[in-house]
Amino acid sequence: MPAGFPGLPSLNALRVFEVVARHLNFRLAAEEIGVTQAAVAQQIRGLEAGLQVRLFERLPRGLGLTDAGHAYSTSVRNALAMIDEATRLLRPAPAHLTVSVTPTFASKWLIPRLGDFAERNPEIDLRVLATERLSHFHTDAVDLAVRYGQPPFANGLNAELLMAPAVIAVASPGLLASAGWPGDFAALQRYVALHDAHNFWPQFCATVFPGHPPATAKTVRFNQTSLAIEAAIGGQGITLASQAFVSDDLAAGRLVQVFPQQLRLDKAFYLVWPRKAQPPAALPIVMAWLKAQVGERKSTV
Repeated sequence: MPAGFPGLPSLNALRVFEVVARHLNFRLAAEEIGVTQAAVAQQIRGLEAGLQVRLFERLPRGLGLTDAGHAYSTSVRNALAMIDEATRLLRPAPAHLTVSVTPTFASKWLIPRLGDFAERNPEIDLRVLATERLSHFHTDAVDLAVRYGQPPFANGLNAELLMAPAVIAVASPGLLASAGWPGDFAALQRYVALHDAHNFWPQFCATVFPGHPPATAKTVRFNQTSLAIEAAIGGQGITLASQAFVSDDLAAGRLVQVFPQQLRLDKAFYLVWPRKAQPPAALPIVMAWLKAQVGERKSTV
């Protein structure tokens, strides 16, 4: 016991007392603390014996605070709250950053890499907001967004290129084995064309099969690229997707590239963030990591 506080009960006993005073029930207090009900009762008996004051009235149904117990519980609760606050102030608050991405970008590119980010940056709480709608930096508390398009995006926003997608045609190897490889435009018509919201098929066919009319193959349309990719993995048809989104599926053999040609677009994925006098400290770290991930992927392709 510190010499300056000779009459101070143990901190553990005071913590137990505060919980019991709050619940007025030994069983509920024991559940909150994670000990047995007998251990809670023993702590209270020891505290009352040491103080030589009865803190609780043992009632037929539960407990009640005595006048002394009520006054003591208020003081103890305030003292524990001060200790808790002082302890929290000693620990640096973890840096957090919210990044807004589309669901496809999240599931097919970002999420598989988050383990690497957490291992490299354990002090940063990275929060991912995956939505098809355009997030607003202020109202949605977004610090960084990955947006597909062309800058400038809006006044007051910075933009930096993250990656320029190359769109390729992919299908499951099982589908191609059973239906035959579509080596020409006529053969392509046998397949279901899986569309997403971008509708790259007309441009792609004009690139791969110049001079042919628009493809007339049966189509299935999805509002998210990730759904079209999953349908292709399931053998439902051929889809067009950014190579970055299907690279893991290609490497694992779940998909194969149908044609060697790639569709290059005038739009790209950009890192977008608001111009602020004091941006979050984690912002440059997250941006550098995202760009490094793109660079590592390029070096392995």
